[in-house]
Formats: sequence, C-alpha cells, structure tokens
Amino acid sequence: MIIPEVAVPGPRAIDDVVIVVPARDEQQLLPGCLDALHRSAEQVRVPVRIQVVLDACTDDSAAIAEAAGAKVSTVTAHNVGIARAAGFAAAGADRGARTWFATTDADSRVDRYWLDRQLRYAEAGAEVVAGVVTVTDWDQYTPQVRARYERAYRMGRTAGHVHGASLGFRADIYWRTGGFEPRSSGEDVGFVRRATAMGARVAWAEDVVAVTSGRRFGRAPGGFAAHLRRLESSYAPGAESA
Repeated sequence: MIIPEVAVPGPRAIDDVVIVVPARDEQQLLPGCLDALHRSAEQVRVPVRIQVVLDACTDDSAAIAEAAGAKVSTVTAHNVGIARAAGFAAAGADRGARTWFATTDADSRVDRYWLDRQLRYAEAGAEVVAGVVTVTDWDQYTPQVRARYERAYRMGRTAGHVHGASLGFRADIYWRTGGFEPRSSGEDVGFVRRATAMGARVAWAEDVVAVTSGRRFGRAPGGFAAHLRRLESSYAPGAESA
C-alpha cells in the first residue's frame, strides 16, 4: 500500500523508547531478531525497552525472549494486529510525545542504526518514521520473482511503503489514532493511513532498514510472504527479464 509523503519540520526530544515484537512460534528466528535489536539499542543514549508479545506460542519463544532480557507478554489471538497493540498497551497508555514507539517482526533483523536514525528523524520533527525492508534469503524463489519485487519496490518507494517490520512513531500519535487495529494483516498500513489523515508528519526513511525473511509462508495470512507468493503466481515467463 502506498501513502503520500508528508514534510518533516520542527525539533522534538525523545526520552525513552519501547520496541514491540509480535511472535508466534519463532524460536528459530527470534534470537537473531533480538540480538539485532540490542545492537541497535546500543547506538542510542536513552533507555530502550524491548517488549516481545507471544501470540499463542507453543515453542520455546518465551524462554528465548526472557534469556535475551526482553519484557514478555502473551495473547492467544492468532492476530498480529492484536499482538502489536498488546505490546504497546503493556508499555502504558500514559506514554506521551517524549516516548518513541517502534516495532519490527520476529523474523526480521534491524540494521545497527535502525533506532538511532529513527530518533534523529523524530528529533527533526517526524511523528511517524516508515522504514524499508530488504530480503537476503531468496533461495525459495526464482531470480525473476526477486527482480520483479525489487523493481516494483524501487518504484513504489517514491511515495512510500509501510512495513510493520520497520516502523516507528511517537507514543502520543499512536494513542491519538487508536493504535493498531485487530487485523490479521495490514494493521501497519491502517495505522499510518489514520496517522496521516489526522496530519501526522511522516518521514519515508530509506536509511531505516530491516532485513526480513524471504520464507514462503509467514504468520500473517496477508503479510509479506503472501505478497511474494502473489508476485510468483502472477509472473509469466518471458514477460520480463531478470
């Protein structure tokens, strides 16, 4: 989904950060996600709380999150929108304009400067920062699918894409929009759309990067993995070159 860009004026100080990670049976990928978040948190000078929300997990995700020093909460919703919302609710509805909320996915690894760059945008006046995602493990797809995805992504970024794997926003903006809706997918796009409609200043940030999984089947039925499968199914051999 593409949403028009909004200018970013005016400074704003940030005192602390809450990062929410929804997870459903992600024991294989969650350690890498949390390691990357800790490395990114080390680059900023404010306290960072990592909140993992376990959604109907039956594996060892809880033990992994606790061992990594993350705060842990649980839901049994099988719904990423509910899980993300639960993480920010656990942080407290009293968080205001000087708290920065961020979120990524358990199958993703953020860049070392992912958080630092978000806070720089926030301090320059951004109220929402929409980052980008990259995929490195394309083994489950043909080169044509990869080429098609990357070409479309470059074109779409002129106006902006929204990814729950690489997204940040001021806490007061989050609460004013009503937060994440209880959607099984698209909760991130819905949030940014509502924030934009109420006049929030959005930074479309090419330098706020998360590497996400290229797996064929993700946890959200209409999420990133489903998008890649749609590209694959719509590809006609000979229609375009890799």
